[in-house]
Amino acid sequence: MDQRLSLVTLGVRDLVRARAFYESLGWKASTASCEQVCFFQTGSMAIALYPMDALLTDAGMRNSNPKPGGITLGINVALREGVDQEPTIVLAHGATLLQPATDTAWGGRTAYFADPDGHPWEITWAPMFPLGPEGELHLP
Repeated sequence: MDQRLSLVTLGVRDLVRARAFYESLGWKASTASCEQVCFFQTGSMAIALYPMDALLTDAGMRNSNPKPGGITLGINVALREGVDQEPTIVLAHGATLLQPATDTAWGGRTAYFADPDGHPWEITWAPMFPLGPEGELHLP
């Protein structure tokens, strides 16, 4: 598995309020942002703000106990097939599958796993977000 982090998704109670807070700090929202999610470029990484209920549902953690701390750690992969391949690697090293690889309504593919301490990770192929030569995520 690549040793990199490309996206941190923060689960928020109120997306409008959360976006306004970060923008008040001078952060510029990406044009990829919409009513359901807000993205900010942070160097070679990005931060996403996403409603907590939707985040838990997407990760297959709706009825989990304990609940995650409100974030998922994301790895974007260059190829659709990577979403199917990466979980196999991490599961062999002690991770737990939370949500198998599935196609998304927005045209990508995602899978979720938890590390041995229960921290949720998302593996995503997002064709609208091409990766740079070092695997870095660049938002439009």
